[in-house]
Amino acid sequence: MLRYLQGADLTAHPYLADTMFRDRARQFRDRLRWDVMVDGRGWEIDEYDGLDPLYVIWETPEGRHGGSMRFLPTTGRTMINEHFIYLTDGVAIQSPFIWECTRFCLSPGADMRASAALVLGAGEVMQHMRLAHYIGVFDGRMEQIYRRMGLEPEVLGRQGRGRDAIAVGLWEMKAEVLAPTLAKVGVDRALSRAWVRRSFGEGAGVAGEVASA
Repeated sequence: MLRYLQGADLTAHPYLADTMFRDRARQFRDRLRWDVMVDGRGWEIDEYDGLDPLYVIWETPEGRHGGSMRFLPTTGRTMINEHFIYLTDGVAIQSPFIWECTRFCLSPGADMRASAALVLGAGEVMQHMRLAHYIGVFDGRMEQIYRRMGLEPEVLGRQGRGRDAIAVGLWEMKAEVLAPTLAKVGVDRALSRAWVRRSFGEGAGVAGEVASA
């Protein structure tokens, strides 16, 4: 199932949080060799996790992390504006209708549905928060993956070539992406909306189809 949790709510889900941050360490430090900090608990956690971000988490039937993403509004602090602004020629991206998406992570044991579930969750967040776009930094290896998902970004800036390139992209999720994404996850829209309501309240996720994410 999908969970939508603010950072402050992770303490109520200790196993889910522990497996998420440990999986982030495995992916970003151990596999991708990123220069990230891992604490004494084995958690990959940074200063932006301390800003009460919204996490979209694919939870397995056993209650552990299967995949996740982290979201922050660009009206506050973001990685793009503080660390990657050179990719946008020094132009800060700030809008109440654009949120930053970071730390796309899949568990080593994630099933085939996990990636599609996170795409679905991003779409639900976009509708619930009345957003227009997401912005994020990605490397050359991810570009083909996004294309297969039907989520090819508008590239705002790029440095480097091929797999070593790093770019900042702007995403929207068009309505035609919804049906195939639901099919890949193996759920209908009613269940997806029920997951949203469980996290955000009974009035959430009932305003119509996802038009963008």
